[in-house]
Amino acid sequence: MDLRKIKKLIDLLEESNLAEIEIKEGEESVRLARSPRGTVMAPAAQPPVAAPPPMPMASPVEAATGGSVTAGSELPDGHVVRAPMVGTFYASPSPDKPAFVTVGQTVTAGETIGIIEAMKMFNPIEADASGTVVKVVAENGQPVEFDQPLFVIG
Repeated sequence: MDLRKIKKLIDLLEESNLAEIEIKEGEESVRLARSPRGTVMAPAAQPPVAAPPPMPMASPVEAATGGSVTAGSELPDGHVVRAPMVGTFYASPSPDKPAFVTVGQTVTAGETIGIIEAMKMFNPIEADASGTVVKVVAENGQPVEFDQPLFVIG
């Protein structure tokens, strides 16, 4: 494959939001993958190194923090509503409006209880169970990770 084509693919990858691109031309193929800033990727020709078995974690948030659970971060008993995507959590439809739900409020399944902004799109977060809001875990205007607890419904 021509080096100019590969350089053009690198430029396209850098300009886009894509994490990975793979192009095949006949028997030749090129795969480019973007790694998060600050990480080092091992060369593809290096044989894989056996890693110790991972400790079971309840969520990717615990995995990112090494499984450390601090006092006060434990969730009360009840149904946990988790973030379906990565983005910014908002408790109200706009800064001048009241929050969708507060602790002690009764919600029904399907009711909007928050919003996650991802890629300039506002995605409503709906209660997937009926009950009373026991705890609002996520903070308004703060980033959330996939599968991070947002609310606890009792």
